[in-house]
Amino acid sequence: MKNKINIGVIGLGTIGSSLVKLLLERRKVFCDRTGIELNLSRVCDKDLGAKKKVKVAKDMFTRDAKIVINDPDIDIVVELVGGVHPAKEIIMSALSQGKHVVTANKLLLATEGYAIFKKAAQMHRQVFFEASVGGGIPIIRSIREGMVANTFSSIFGILNGTSNYILSKMSSEGVSFKSALNEAKQKGYAERDPSLDIKGLDSAHKIAILSLIAFGKIVTIEDVYVEGIENISPIDIQYSKELGYTIKLLAIAKRNGKELEVRVHPTLQPKGYLLSSVSGIYNAVFIDADLVGKQVFYGEGAGKLPTASAVLSDIVDIAYTIVNDNVSSEFIVPKRLEIKTVKKMDDVYTRFYVRFSAIDKPGVLAQIADHLGRYDISIASVVQKERSKAHIVPIVMLTHEAREKDMQNALKKIDSLPVIKKKSVLIRLES
Repeated sequence: MKNKINIGVIGLGTIGSSLVKLLLERRKVFCDRTGIELNLSRVCDKDLGAKKKVKVAKDMFTRDAKIVINDPDIDIVVELVGGVHPAKEIIMSALSQGKHVVTANKLLLATEGYAIFKKAAQMHRQVFFEASVGGGIPIIRSIREGMVANTFSSIFGILNGTSNYILSKMSSEGVSFKSALNEAKQKGYAERDPSLDIKGLDSAHKIAILSLIAFGKIVTIEDVYVEGIENISPIDIQYSKELGYTIKLLAIAKRNGKELEVRVHPTLQPKGYLLSSVSGIYNAVFIDADLVGKQVFYGEGAGKLPTASAVLSDIVDIAYTIVNDNVSSEFIVPKRLEIKTVKKMDDVYTRFYVRFSAIDKPGVLAQIADHLGRYDISIASVVQKERSKAHIVPIVMLTHEAREKDMQNALKKIDSLPVIKKKSVLIRLES
């Protein structure tokens, strides 16, 4: 029986270098705990300077990924390059060479996951990707294995630590979006170019992966409605707090019969809800399923050590299957056939928070209510704030559940009224 598993790591960035150090420093620990020797065989990075990050033998390091992929002794290839290309080519080539694969590449899996899983099935090899969603939170394994008997109703997630840190800062200190973003950059929580985070795209990639695992439906990025946090203002955060809500960037996958709605956008959550209390760089995922009921997974959603921990967990899982000669590719994604289509955002029903900027004169509220009524939108509550020096008064409104398309059409009509002086602000509610 083979109990030595040879590993090749491609990509020595923050996560890759941390993984290599753990494989070297804790080799005996892994062997004592698993009975398997995890042997780091080769490391690769196109940047020669990356070798300085890790202390490996000269003959272990290469700048050519093909040397790792074509090495007949390597059992598992770990792809930590990021992006779509050349990451896809690396993974597909590794599978073709009979290697198992571990990756943390959420963008690649969200866009090319089906092709990769299909290739893995053809080659009877495993592709594991726990680190692609939630960093060290074991959410994928929990859904795929621990809840395999469940039928899922919904998944709500705070899946991006950068955006959550910014919104938390704005809420606790009343600072502007720009100020909170600058602080996130200074502390290393935000990239130099934070577009993927603040525009909601990072969360969209992750909810697409979770949708595939939980609902068995291939969801493309085009299927996901995405709206970021860059237009959230301190005034709306303050008004929402007064109404008993907290604004979070939520990634949502929700079943409606045989349809699935998948969306990412700023969302008002009641203050008493668990996700409302998740602050700073932390992530949390709320799951509602028929057998386990409601569950919340919480932890650091990024960072080199939590993510490296998740990668190591996948390596050990694959190592067990190799050692026990029990390799199967059929369980990469559980087969669930209940979802047929992805619902268009226009047809999604939810509640809304709306802030109108109107001239302070009699009859304005009646005009707004009239247009909402024409589109079957019912008002739950209204708060009219004190007017500004320019005689513009904010009117803050919560609606009952309504269709997205109807709400958007009503706002177009309302914003064209002479009494409305700024484009109205709309934020959705989930409760």
